[in-house]
Amino acid sequence: MAHEEIEIDTDDLQRRMDGAMTALKHEFASLRTGRASASIVDPIQVEAYGQMTPINQLGTVNVPEPRMVVINVWDKAMVGKVEKAIRESGIGINPVTDGPLIRLPIPELNEERRKQLSKVAAGYAENAKIAIRNVRRDGMDQIKKAKAAGMSEDDQKMWADEVQEITDKAIAAVDKALEVKQAEIMQV
Repeated sequence: MAHEEIEIDTDDLQRRMDGAMTALKHEFASLRTGRASASIVDPIQVEAYGQMTPINQLGTVNVPEPRMVVINVWDKAMVGKVEKAIRESGIGINPVTDGPLIRLPIPELNEERRKQLSKVAAGYAENAKIAIRNVRRDGMDQIKKAKAAGMSEDDQKMWADEVQEITDKAIAAVDKALEVKQAEIMQV
């Protein structure tokens, strides 16, 4: 009796590991470094026209210089609400309003705050690694099930090696992203 070839869906595992990396990049973008970034206002929602709306849907967000984010609010009636949402967001930046423009001067980070942000970044990276390892465990479980269904020892080894390889690459990508982010945070 011939066994049909048993496949492990490594594309699905890869996609799920990539998802952990995407989530990590999004979390890293919300961390304030000493440099201005338009993504600093991404998580802030404003009550506009009866619903919660992201700032980038109420105006143009620009970074004209390394320590300044400028929001050009399209509807003058919304300027006050956008300014209030920024003040109440907890990003620790005092908006300066000038007509339809809201300027966000990015203060220098002190050493203590840099170390704190660096630890937060490391925590985000660790969560991403845990998610990746969970996906790896799923892959290894699939291989165990395939073994029970008659997968050969050689195929088991080949699939296990492939799952481990994509896991190692994903973990290395997280480590590299963390290294880059921490260097960015510590840069004076």
